[in-house]
Amino acid sequence: MRSTTKLVAATAAVVAVVALNTSPLAWAQAYPSRPITLVIPLPPGGTNDIMARAVADKLSASLGQQVVVENRAAGGSGTVGTRQAAKSAPDGYTLLLGYTSTLATGPSMHRDVGYDPRKDFAPIGLIASAPSLLLIHPSVKTGTVADLIALMKAADQPFQIGVPGVGTVNHLASVLFAQQANVNVQQIPYKGSNPLITDLAGGHVKVAFNPIPVSRAAIESKLIIALAATSLRRSAALPDLPTIAESGLPGFDAVLSYGLLAPAGTPRPIVERLNKELRAALATKEVRHRLLQEGAEPMPTTPEEHAAVIEREESKWSAIIRSAGIKAE
Repeated sequence: MRSTTKLVAATAAVVAVVALNTSPLAWAQAYPSRPITLVIPLPPGGTNDIMARAVADKLSASLGQQVVVENRAAGGSGTVGTRQAAKSAPDGYTLLLGYTSTLATGPSMHRDVGYDPRKDFAPIGLIASAPSLLLIHPSVKTGTVADLIALMKAADQPFQIGVPGVGTVNHLASVLFAQQANVNVQQIPYKGSNPLITDLAGGHVKVAFNPIPVSRAAIESKLIIALAATSLRRSAALPDLPTIAESGLPGFDAVLSYGLLAPAGTPRPIVERLNKELRAALATKEVRHRLLQEGAEPMPTTPEEHAAVIEREESKWSAIIRSAGIKAE
C-alpha cells in the first residue's frame, strides 16, 4: 500500500510539472523562442511599411528574437494578405500590421474578404493614428471651413473634390464632409496621392483630401493651402492648423489607424507581452520622431482599447460605404 501511495504521488508530481510547462503562462514565459513574422498585406514603400518597420527593430531588441517584416502584396487593397494572416497559427509567431482600410473599410467594399475583423484577430495595440488634410488651391478665395461650405452651397453644380482613389479614407472623408455639411459634391478619384497633389497645385481641381506627408512640400511652397485637419484633435505635425471638427462640423473625425494584431486564439499572456513591448517602443524618441515625420502620432493602447477602435471604425465606415454605394474598383 505504501509503495502504491508513493507511485501515485510521484505520478501526480509529474503531471503537475507537465501541466505547468504546457500552460499558457509557461508558454508565454518561454516566448519567443524563434523569429517572429510581421505581415504587411501591401507592397513595400508605403506608410504601412513605415509604421511596421518603425516598431519592428525595437520589438526585436526587447523580445530577444528578430521580428521579420514580410510584405505580402496579394491584392484586394490588403484584404488578401490580411485573410492569410488571420488563418495563421495562433502562437504569437505571425503578427499583422492592420489598419483602417483592411479592418474597417475593406470588408464592406470587397465581396467576401474571408475574415471578420472583430472575431478573427486578437488585437495587440495601436501603433499610431494619422489624420489627413482638407486642402484648397490658392484661387479658392476662402480662409475657413465655414467659408468653403458656404461657397459649395452657393454653387450651381456639384462641387468637385479630388481624392486619392475610390474607397480610401480620404475618399470617405469627403463623403462624410458632404453629409455633415449638407453640400452637393462630386468626388474626382485619382490613382494615388501624388497625382492628386500635382493637379491640385496646378489648379485642375480646387479642393482635395490628402495625407500630410505627400502634401507637406506643396503646402510649404504655397502651391496649395491646408484649410483643416480631419482628426478630432489638432495634428502634432501641424499644431497651428485647426480641425474640421472645431471649424463648424463638430465630431468630424476621419483618420487612418495602424496597429498590431495576432490571429484569434493567441494566448492572452503572449498578447499582453507583445502589448507591453509595443507600448515601450512607442515611448522611445526614435519611434515617436519617425511617426511624426509621417504626420502620425503614437497611440499606445491596451488590447481592449484597440479592439474598441476596430469596432468603432468598422461600424462607422461600413455605414457610410453602404449609404454612398461605394464599391472597390
